[in-house]
Order: sequence, then structure tokens, then C-alpha cells
Amino acid sequence: MTEKPKVLVVDNESLHLSVIVELLGDDYVVVVAKNGEKALQIARSDSPPALILLDVLMPGMDGYEVCRSLKADRLTRNIPVIFLTVKSDVNDETLGFDLGAVDYISKPFSPPIVRARVATHLALKMANDDL
Repeated sequence: MTEKPKVLVVDNESLHLSVIVELLGDDYVVVVAKNGEKALQIARSDSPPALILLDVLMPGMDGYEVCRSLKADRLTRNIPVIFLTVKSDVNDETLGFDLGAVDYISKPFSPPIVRARVATHLALKMANDDL
């Protein structure tokens, strides 16, 4: 049996975390972090996630800062980051992509869209890792 990919979900709202865990939990090992510092700790661990779903609006270190830190670190720079946030302005999306995110999904989100984009970016990462 193939091991399920690990997806890290970063959001300070417990309700958002539980919805995503419910949505993805059958297909992936879903781990959660309620702040940027914990997200970086998990990403830099001996068992890093294959993909990160990252909220922008969090107290302390916001999602943009987390993404910036991930992409600056050789250990985590190749982990795909998908922003999943209420910030839906085109300038917010542009900033997310400029920081290295592979996708940007606005809340409220469509569950089939989230599942499809997570699956797509994980497949792309696995194909890239095989090269």
C-alpha cells in the first residue's frame, strides 16, 4: 500500500481547519498548524508535508511571511504552497504568486475545487521529483 501524501493546513481558525481536515482526510494525511511559527516547524521537520494549504490572515506571522520563509529555505523551497484565504483582491493573488505560491484559492471555497487543485499540485510535485 502506498503511503498517503502529507498535507499541512495552516489557519488560525479551528472551524476552517476542521472543514479542510474533513474534506481531505480520506485521501491524505492532514496535519494542522494554527500559526506560522508552528507551520515552519512542521515543514522543516524530518517528515515534511508534500503540500501546504496556507491562510494569509493570521496573528503574528502572516501567510505571506510564512511563504517567504519557506521559499528562502533550501529544505522547504520545493514544497508547493496553495494560499486558501479570504483575501481575494488581484493584488493579493499577485503577491502570493510572486512569493512562490503555486495556486491561490479564495474563501469561501468550493470543496471540489480544493480537492482538484490539491490533487493536481501533488501530482505535479511527484512528477517533478521523479525528474
